[in-house]
Amino acid sequence: MFELKLNGIKKYMEATLVLKNITFEVYEGEKVGIVGVNGSGKSTILKLIAGIEPMNYYPGYPQTSSYGYDEGLINMSRGATAAYLEQTPVYPEGLKVIDVLNMAFAEVDDIEKQMRELEEQMKFLEDTALERVLNQYSHLVQLFDVKGGYEKEEKLSKVCTGLKFNESFLNRDFDLLSGGEKTRVGLGKLLIHQPDILLLDEPTNHLDMDSIEWLEGYLKTYKGMVLIVSHDRYFLDNVVTKIVEVEDMESISYKGNYSSFVSQKEENLRIQYEHFREQQKKINNMEKTVMSLRDWALRGGNDKFFRRAASIQKKLDKMERIDKPVFEKKNMKLDFKNAERSGNETIKANGLSKCFEDKVIFKNADAMIHYGERVGLVGPNGSGKTTFLKMLLGEEQPDHGVVKLGASVLAAYLPQKFVFKNEELTVIETFREDISILEGKAREYLAKFMFYKSSPYKKVKFLSGGERIRLKLAMLLYQDINLLILDEPTNHLDIDSIETLEEALEDFKGTIFFISHDRYFINKMAERIIAVEDYRLKSYLGNYDYYKSELEKENLKVKVEPEPVVVREKNKKPEPVKKGPSEEKTLAKIESIEQEIKEIDVAMAVDQINYEELEKLYSRKLALNDELESVMDTWMNISS
Repeated sequence: MFELKLNGIKKYMEATLVLKNITFEVYEGEKVGIVGVNGSGKSTILKLIAGIEPMNYYPGYPQTSSYGYDEGLINMSRGATAAYLEQTPVYPEGLKVIDVLNMAFAEVDDIEKQMRELEEQMKFLEDTALERVLNQYSHLVQLFDVKGGYEKEEKLSKVCTGLKFNESFLNRDFDLLSGGEKTRVGLGKLLIHQPDILLLDEPTNHLDMDSIEWLEGYLKTYKGMVLIVSHDRYFLDNVVTKIVEVEDMESISYKGNYSSFVSQKEENLRIQYEHFREQQKKINNMEKTVMSLRDWALRGGNDKFFRRAASIQKKLDKMERIDKPVFEKKNMKLDFKNAERSGNETIKANGLSKCFEDKVIFKNADAMIHYGERVGLVGPNGSGKTTFLKMLLGEEQPDHGVVKLGASVLAAYLPQKFVFKNEELTVIETFREDISILEGKAREYLAKFMFYKSSPYKKVKFLSGGERIRLKLAMLLYQDINLLILDEPTNHLDIDSIETLEEALEDFKGTIFFISHDRYFINKMAERIIAVEDYRLKSYLGNYDYYKSELEKENLKVKVEPEPVVVREKNKKPEPVKKGPSEEKTLAKIESIEQEIKEIDVAMAVDQINYEELEKLYSRKLALNDELESVMDTWMNISS
């Protein structure tokens, strides 16, 4: 069994300490999520495991060490292969997408080349020489089989289908792809290669929901180890079995998925607080005793009391103090302006049609969003979500129909990509650029968006992704608004920043309309889903999980309800063939299993559920899904 161990990793980047004590283990088949704020060193850990970032040891380490040199050991099983998903992969010029994907087969292609060479040699060899070459050939055939040489086409087809690489895309020049497309191709190449240790850095960036869900299924059955850095909490919940949190340059491991990690961490903080309180009581008592003993010693001139006080003080000084845990993160505390309420019809689309050359985007689509609603717009990449926003904002014009804002709507738009006019300006200068506000008032307002102390005087070009979003929100929300339009607001934010954004948006009293691939964010924010389906806008009254359950019901209906078989006779109208008793019994069994799965989904969604119970429910759901497939096969055989 392959295993990977990191023990006491301390890492410097030039003279800066970036990791202080990283220790965890991974075993074959395990899926591990690495979480932490941006800049905490998560990607560095993956690069160290992949060997992209070397450990810079002091000569003679571990017998000798020195400040500024790396420490700790990374151990992996002999012969184990590791591959890292690069965010910006670089390959030789002139390659097409299919050429890059085929690079994953370099090893088996080399083995096959050797096999062909030996085949040519065997035509002219005899006796001992032939036997020797035959042995070599037999060894290569076995190696070719073990390395998946006979499954090349199958592997390539599976990954291309899952990541939606069609024939046209496969023949495009790799150099001409966007950054996101290059990352998707890099992911595809990695999945085809199937290393023993798969290292994925933000693998869900640039994927639509269908591709993300395919990737989840693929990784769940992956035989090797998978280490994932991701801010996609829904993805982590569905895939990982262990969480490694990197905080203050140290690591703590938690068993279970992301939701389990959150509950365990809260419990650990509660226990830490109890220990902190107990220690504080003990410290207070010891300090009072020291003061009393010194007072008695001064009054009575007794050195014995001085010695006892000194002994207790020495224990106090040596005591390892327990830190007081921080339960509440610093969050944006927003005081939204009471803008005038808009009319009840906030966003309205009627008979909306839009084409780009031969590509149809919308065809006679209708939608209505009312005041105060929180609505998520979902659909595959390229389905027209951003186009809809552009038409709503007047940046694009529909071919037919209308899409518009309602009466008295005051909208603010946070685009997916935005730039500030002058990135050389400071935060406070950028904020004050187009408004009349005193510096003191501006600082006070920016503090609500977590710009404290010297941070308002930080240049915009040095801001992190989360800081840029906070500044943009500060500028938008300073206006009188009653509609907030967001396009992928969680992209490139760490989990803490996303949760901060979620809490801030909860206080907004107006309408929120957003596009997002972050299913956890959609579940938390959306009361209704509008999905782009068949060039139209279909409404689902619920969050993302409700939307998915409705889609599954529709898909199951298509599979379970075949067209009635008719028997035609002269002068008689066609009649459906009646279902036999065994067929009705099988259908009843299907309905019963579906109902139990639905009840399990409801039970799993309860916030207070513990990890053990969640694991039991999930195991039962997997068993029911297998049973459902079996019963469905039976039903198909009976009905055919």
